[in-house]
Amino acid sequence: MDLQNYTCLNCGGSIQFEPGIQKVKCDFCRSEFDVDAFLHKDAALDQEPEPASSNWSYTGLPWQQGEQDGMAVYSCRSCGADIIASETQGTATCPFCRKPVVITAKFSGTLRPDVIIPFKLRKEEAIKALEQHYTGKRLLPKVFKDQNHILEIEGIYVPFWLFDAHAEAQITYKAEKHRSWSDKKFNYVETSNYRVSRAGGLLFSSVPVDGSSAMDDALMDSIEPYRMEESVDFQGVYLTGYSASKYDVEMEACFSRADQRITQSTLSAFAETLKEYDSVRVESQNVALSDRSTRYALFPLWLLTTVWKDKRFVFAMNGQTGRLVGDLPVDKGTKSLWFLGLLLGVTGVVTALAAFIWSIQGVWI
Repeated sequence: MDLQNYTCLNCGGSIQFEPGIQKVKCDFCRSEFDVDAFLHKDAALDQEPEPASSNWSYTGLPWQQGEQDGMAVYSCRSCGADIIASETQGTATCPFCRKPVVITAKFSGTLRPDVIIPFKLRKEEAIKALEQHYTGKRLLPKVFKDQNHILEIEGIYVPFWLFDAHAEAQITYKAEKHRSWSDKKFNYVETSNYRVSRAGGLLFSSVPVDGSSAMDDALMDSIEPYRMEESVDFQGVYLTGYSASKYDVEMEACFSRADQRITQSTLSAFAETLKEYDSVRVESQNVALSDRSTRYALFPLWLLTTVWKDKRFVFAMNGQTGRLVGDLPVDKGTKSLWFLGLLLGVTGVVTALAAFIWSIQGVWI
C-alpha cells in the first residue's frame, strides 16, 4: 500500500492546508500555493486500493497475540522509514522526517470521497470559541475557566454518507380551534373540531449520516448543519495537517438512519402548515421515499480535550461554521441556591396572586 507525500513545490518542506487563506502553506519557506497546484499528486487516488502490508520489521520485544490486529505498516516516500497506523487511518506523520503523508489506498478508487468541505476555521479560533462557551454559564464552577487546561486539540476530517431522496407524504390530522369569551355571569369556551388532510412531496439533498463508528451520532448531529454549497471536489492536499480516516460504517448500515431523518423532517415540515389550529394530533400518516442516491464526503471537525480535577471534558466544533458543543461541570452549591431561589420566586408569585384574588372577591380560594 502506497503513501503520498505532499511537500512544498519550492523547498520540499512540510506543508498543510491553511483555513484562513484557503491555500496550502509551507511550514519552512512560508510559500503559499493554490490547492490545484497539487492535482498531479492525486493520480494515485484513481487506482483501486492494494492490500495493506503486513511485513512488520519490528525487532524489539515480540508482539503479543492480537496486538497487530487492525494495524498496518507503510513506507515513507521521503525517507523510507516505516509508518505504523490503524487500518482505517487515512493520514499520518512520518516519525523520522516529520513529513505529513496521505495513505492513498484509504481514499482511492471506490473509496475516494466525492466531495470535501475544507476547514474554514483555524485552531486559534477553536480555542477562542471554547472560551466563549464558558461565558454566561451560571452553574459552571467559578474556578473551572482558570484551572481547566486544554490537553489536546485535533483537526479531524470525519467521513459522512450524504443521502438524496424524494419523500411523498399523505397525512391526516385531527385538529381543534378554541374560542373563549365571558359575560357577567359565565365564562364560555367553544371548541371546533376539524379533520385536516395534507399531501405532497419534498426533495431532500445531502442529508448527512456519519460513517465513523468512533464518532457519537448525537454529537455529530448537534454540530450541524454543514453548508454543502461550500463543498468542493475531493483533493488529497486538503488533508495535509489534519487527521482523517476512511469510513468504517458501510453505506447500507446508514440507510435506516437516513430514512428516519428524512421521514422526521417531512413530518415536521407538514406540521408547520397547521399553525392556525390550537391543537393537532396525527390520525394517520404515510411517508414513501423514492429516487434515493448516495455520495461520500469528508467534513471538518475540531476536537478539543480538556482536563479539570483529573477528569476529561471533550468539546466538538464544526470546522466550517464554528458551532461548538460539549458538556460542562455543574457547581452543586450554586445549583442548589439557584433552585432555591427559583422555588422562592414561584412561591412569592403564587402568594401575591392569591392575595390579589382575595382583595377582589373577598373569598380565599
